[in-house]
Amino acid sequence: MYLSKVEIDRKNRRKTKDLHHVGAIHNWVERSFPKETEKENRSRKLWRLDRLQGKEYLLLVSQIKPDLTALEKYGVKNSAETKEYTPFLRALQNGTRARFRVTLNPVIAVKDGTSKRGRVKPHVTVKQQRQFLLDRAEVNGFQLKEDEFTIVDRGYVEFKRSGQRPIRLSKATYEGILTIEDRDKFIETLTRGFGKKKAYGFGMMTVIPINDEK
Repeated sequence: MYLSKVEIDRKNRRKTKDLHHVGAIHNWVERSFPKETEKENRSRKLWRLDRLQGKEYLLLVSQIKPDLTALEKYGVKNSAETKEYTPFLRALQNGTRARFRVTLNPVIAVKDGTSKRGRVKPHVTVKQQRQFLLDRAEVNGFQLKEDEFTIVDRGYVEFKRSGQRPIRLSKATYEGILTIEDRDKFIETLTRGFGKKKAYGFGMMTVIPINDEK
């Protein structure tokens, strides 16, 4: 597994004018793996947009290395980098406390008689969105206390498909401290993501073990 990042060149509006919806960023991510695109055999990838000290970054988890030149298509020159993620994952242990960040698409399926799965509706209140993460902690291999995390950003992102009207996807970005409860499940969470719309910037969790901050 590999963890990559690139600084998005937001100062160059002409360069990044296409990045106005999450579908466009998804396409950018996929085209950063040209060998897969040629073979039409695409592996699972997770990505997320982050802001740090006034700069915006694209973070990416993938099974193979991206082409850094392609990854810089909308990025600042020479800002793309990638590193092996597997050694970090192998070092994680049950009981480890870590700071985390994740952006999710908090939704619920409400039965209304139109389909077996029900109609998908967004969680819109802070209380609903907080509970959404709490309800998914154990199944994803970690413990979470109500007073040890917060929502740092919430709202909507736009998603477009050719020939269709754009739709809005609800989002909530969470930060806090968690404890690893089931190491194997948790590693799967970090490498496969969780929740809905993982191809469109949701479900990628990153962690920093608290001991590593010293």
